[in-house]
Amino acid sequence: MSRFAKTAAAWIAAISLLFGALPSSWAAAPTPVTVYKSPTCGCCEQWIKHLSANGFAVTTKDVVEIAPIKLKYGVPAALMSCHTALIGGYVIEGHVPAATIRRLLRERPRVAGLTVPGMPQSAPGMDAAKAEPYDVLTFDANGRSTVYERH
Repeated sequence: MSRFAKTAAAWIAAISLLFGALPSSWAAAPTPVTVYKSPTCGCCEQWIKHLSANGFAVTTKDVVEIAPIKLKYGVPAALMSCHTALIGGYVIEGHVPAATIRRLLRERPRVAGLTVPGMPQSAPGMDAAKAEPYDVLTFDANGRSTVYERH
């Protein structure tokens, strides 16, 4: 860390101690995400609440036919789920945890996106009482996928 950065950090810390928290306008802006979903899907609504509670600014787009959206953004058929989201240049398919999306945005791997294929009952938005293990997968433009995280 440069001498200037250390000095600036020290001043910010001192001001915060004297005057309390910094103005909310100085806080990081919520990360925008657009979610394409069926207008009648309850688990999609629950996943959207999960994202909102974890600092994402969600815009929803209710669509009658979701398959064309998935095809447009290159989601392989075997990896599809109930909703498709766009965030930071990535496609998010299904009930991917907010923390995993944050990791994706931090690491910026060379993939098209992440998916939780199907609808595992213990994934965010499904929220079954019994834990059901599931994988979050990456996928690329050629349809290849790898395990990104195990839950």
